[in-house]
Amino acid sequence: MLLYGDWLNFVLILALSIIGLFSVYSATYRPNLWASTYFLKQLFGVITGIGIYLLVFFMNNKALQRWGTICYYITFVLLIFTLIKGSVGMGAQRWINLGIIKFQPSELAKLFFPAFFVTSLMPDTQTGSTAPRFLPVIGALILSCLLVLKQPDLGTAVIIFLSGALLLWLANLRTSIFLAAFIVGGICAPLGWSHLKPFQKQRILVYFGGGASKHERYQIEQSQIAIGSGGIFGKGYLKGTQNQLSFLPENRTDFIFSVICEETGFVGALTVILLFCLLFLRALHRIKQLPSATSQLMAVGLITPLMIAMVVNISMVIGLLPTVGIPLPFITYGITHLWIGFAGMGWYNNIVTRAALVS
Repeated sequence: MLLYGDWLNFVLILALSIIGLFSVYSATYRPNLWASTYFLKQLFGVITGIGIYLLVFFMNNKALQRWGTICYYITFVLLIFTLIKGSVGMGAQRWINLGIIKFQPSELAKLFFPAFFVTSLMPDTQTGSTAPRFLPVIGALILSCLLVLKQPDLGTAVIIFLSGALLLWLANLRTSIFLAAFIVGGICAPLGWSHLKPFQKQRILVYFGGGASKHERYQIEQSQIAIGSGGIFGKGYLKGTQNQLSFLPENRTDFIFSVICEETGFVGALTVILLFCLLFLRALHRIKQLPSATSQLMAVGLITPLMIAMVVNISMVIGLLPTVGIPLPFITYGITHLWIGFAGMGWYNNIVTRAALVS
């Protein structure tokens, strides 16, 4: 089995995780402290994440899909529990506190939805399903997004929705249904705007040029200053002024790509982007060779949230998209999304490896 695995996938993930460790160390560096708590937690997350990757890789694929479907139902319960008794941080109620760590159930929805999706549509995934058979999947997708939006977590809700929509399209849901949904969404946009939180509205207004430099626009402008000041080769590791002098907010989380750009410049930023592109293009190439539509849908569903998160996060920090709370996969500080990323890619590798063994 080891001979047929996509081990380039593992190497690329490990490379991105190491870049993430260096970036988190820099973002939380203090001269009088050899290593911050954040760095040590991230290091623990990477080491245990590798274990999770290998564990998922060696598991039985059918058992994974069966348990993944069950876990998706459990995730619904956890999302509801989060809204009732979840841990509050930075104005959002997104976490369940286990004492040692806090985790986000919304991250579990991204991992387990593909298993629920293909299980619900089997055996019709090969030829496409009639519209009524899609209704439970569409209903579960919408409910997941609404529960995550209620936390509020617009970024994760967008990833779940876009990933689910892509799977529905690949499963041959009629184009007319997508068109109708698009029209209905456009009509309901004013209602959706009225239900956004004030800080979410503010972020959208900032994207369109609103807000003052010292208040609403401060975060994105500091990010752009950090990126632009990095030049071609950067200012050097631990020498980024926006980062080290604490001008850049959320430098260890949502805006960690700005830290990379400031310290390593265009060359470092391009390296990170190329590693992601190689990771995803390699995965799509292997997925295309899978013999069954079910396996293809499952694998695509596992890598799509990571692809969307990468594109949105990088676009956000350079000002191409409004600011949303979406981490940069394998690089941003945070154990939950790190574990989910390792598990998802280990699951993908499991699928393509077992398909190669059968063929």
